[in-house]
Amino acid sequence: MIRISLAILLVTELVVGFWNQVIPANFYNNFPTVEATPPYSEHFARDFGGATLGIAVLLAIALVSPRAVFVIPATLAYSVYSIPHFFFHLTHLDEISTPEAIGLTTVRPHYCVTTYRPPTGGQRTEAARPLAPWRTPWLGDPRSLE
Repeated sequence: MIRISLAILLVTELVVGFWNQVIPANFYNNFPTVEATPPYSEHFARDFGGATLGIAVLLAIALVSPRAVFVIPATLAYSVYSIPHFFFHLTHLDEISTPEAIGLTTVRPHYCVTTYRPPTGGQRTEAARPLAPWRTPWLGDPRSLE
């Protein structure tokens, strides 16, 4: 379930990030709900696209190697963006259509919830195992530097 959730988030962030980074005016003119918060700013759109692609990189790493050391930072990075973004839309529903409001209030929370779903059956998966704070696979054991 963790990999499925990560894959959904990754694809979403890649599409939105790439679209914003490469053709920001097209994103602004065509993505649902964006026109509700004018004015258009190419600088802001490209920055948002780059940040979204940065989150996508973290999600991709977590998807390829679903261990706690990767999954937790990736989902936290996504949540730092996604949760306030959800509440922004929740408080601005009067500016969008009813179908858009339904989508924003049902799909977005689902992404957050599925990302944090615990493993089933009481079994601990690799992604759920706690890690020793000094063990980072890309740096090695920093205690050896002493």
